[in-house]
Amino acid sequence: MNTQGQDEGFQPKELKDVPAVLGQYKGELPPLLEAPPASEASPETVPPVVEMLPEFPAVKPLIQRIGRGIYSAAGWCFGMLSLIGGLSVISVIPIVNLLSLGYLLHVSATIARTGRLRDGFIGVRRAGQLGGIVLGIWLVLWPARFIALLRDSAVIVDPQRVGGWSVGMWIVTTLISLHIIWALLRGGKLRHFFWPAPIRLFRWLGTPDKFTTARDAVWETAVGLRLPELFWLGTRGFAGTVLWLLIPVVLMILASKIAHNAGVLVSLLGGVLLMGVLFIIPFQQVWFARENRFRAFIEVGPVCRLAGRAPFKFWFALSLTLVLAVPLFLLKIELTPAEITWLPALFFVIFGLPARLMIGWAMGRAEQREPSSNFLLRWFCRLTAVALALPFIFSYVVILFFSQYISWNGTLSLLEQHAFLVPSPF
Repeated sequence: MNTQGQDEGFQPKELKDVPAVLGQYKGELPPLLEAPPASEASPETVPPVVEMLPEFPAVKPLIQRIGRGIYSAAGWCFGMLSLIGGLSVISVIPIVNLLSLGYLLHVSATIARTGRLRDGFIGVRRAGQLGGIVLGIWLVLWPARFIALLRDSAVIVDPQRVGGWSVGMWIVTTLISLHIIWALLRGGKLRHFFWPAPIRLFRWLGTPDKFTTARDAVWETAVGLRLPELFWLGTRGFAGTVLWLLIPVVLMILASKIAHNAGVLVSLLGGVLLMGVLFIIPFQQVWFARENRFRAFIEVGPVCRLAGRAPFKFWFALSLTLVLAVPLFLLKIELTPAEITWLPALFFVIFGLPARLMIGWAMGRAEQREPSSNFLLRWFCRLTAVALALPFIFSYVVILFFSQYISWNGTLSLLEQHAFLVPSPF
């Protein structure tokens, strides 16, 4: 009997049922036993290609983050423009312009403490909020301006219709005023001036503590501006700087009142003294603002030690301050009308702010740096920085001296040190 042939051709019934039995326990078997052979796999049993690929980050949250980043950057830029515009406006108002000087000193002192330039952009977001309020009010007042223009035209064309236009103007002005107040109560953002949100208004009228919340918000905004602190800092900074500049500038002014030969000698003496003052006064201002003590104006030793640690950074900051101040003398040739005095002051702020940032940065970096242990190298760097700074200082003094002959205020323009005092000579 050929048992081998029987074994090859014979297949018990139980073996034929093995795939069915395995299919009943598919969920309990290891993955290797679950997967059918590749040749017998049907399209339904093959997982989709998308499910086999790794998961990628969601596109929608990424787009949202990019959108928020663009919105934040645009808000920061608008805040910076608002800050520069605000400083320009207040810098032409007598007494109030000490606020602008106090802010610039505060910026320099903050950078000097930390050594980071980004710490000097103080109040940019808050300035953006205030700038948005000003812009929003200016935009929503356009309908009232338009009706007022029509009323003025009616006075010339048909005086009998002036009464109707006047009533319409008062109605529109009242509604716009209420809309402005409601926008300010909602937060004063620019979008609040374009949609009155009437449903939210009715809800707000039903809240019991609405006036208390508004009062607290106004108080927090006023306190956040720190106006008294900045004004006091600017006042003391102005007084200390004037004491440094008074003697050399007065000598240069008196030189024009004295006889020719003596006047030249007095003018030279004043110019030499002014050159010595220019070496130290920008950094002395920052040292005063950092220490917040008026006596710090005469503490020359600490400032000189810091200058010895980073002489080239001090040279760069001083040179930048003087170079940016020179073109602004051209704006003093003719007296600016009072209506647009803030416009030239805008350039004084734009040119003066980078100089203040660099001076604070130079002092902050010098504070974090240890002096060189090499005596010869240390003094070589110091003397080299002084030699490099002399041409800039000499050129600035010469230009300042001759500016009295082209300035509207004459010899009194020598007292208008916009590089070190308020950022506007007006």
